[in-house]
Amino acid sequence: MCSGQLGEPLRLAQLTHPSPLEALARTIITMSAPASSTNTSQAMPPSKEMLFTLDNPVFCCYLFWATVLVAKMLLMSLLTALQRFRYKIFPNEEDLFFKNLEVQFDDPHVERVRRAHRNDMENILPYFIMSLIYISTNPNADVACNLFRVASVARIVHTLVYAVYPVPQPSRIIAFATMLCITFYMAAVVALRTLSFI
Repeated sequence: MCSGQLGEPLRLAQLTHPSPLEALARTIITMSAPASSTNTSQAMPPSKEMLFTLDNPVFCCYLFWATVLVAKMLLMSLLTALQRFRYKIFPNEEDLFFKNLEVQFDDPHVERVRRAHRNDMENILPYFIMSLIYISTNPNADVACNLFRVASVARIVHTLVYAVYPVPQPSRIIAFATMLCITFYMAAVVALRTLSFI
């Protein structure tokens, strides 16, 4: 009876005051639990709240290549000005810096660059909008990033073979059709994902 009565308080004391080894084991388990949950969250795809943040690799890839295309379009304006000074073609009287010059509008060298610039605006701007809508569907990261890369490189090639160093067809058609097909593909994906909500 005496030993049983003394054993019960002893067990309670062990539970409330664990040994140093037990305390160390509990500490290690507690510290390792958040790490495992963090690794699990990193392996999971981005949530809806993270789609348009820098935590989403698809959105980061889009931002990079969109910046490249915007810079390319801005350079087209500088290329137009360069062609005007190179061939002394100016559309306004106040721009006639040189003597014996007249206002001209239809120089083939300048117009070629302007047509390439206009083609950029007609295709890249819709592509920007469609890409953002496509990202909102949380697409596969590898597929989406490769689409952004191929489309951007295609537009750079289009500018090179059209405005910088003209190359015979079908080089320009292939470069033009590449981004166009990618834009239509993204539109089709979005349409199929949202068809049930019509």
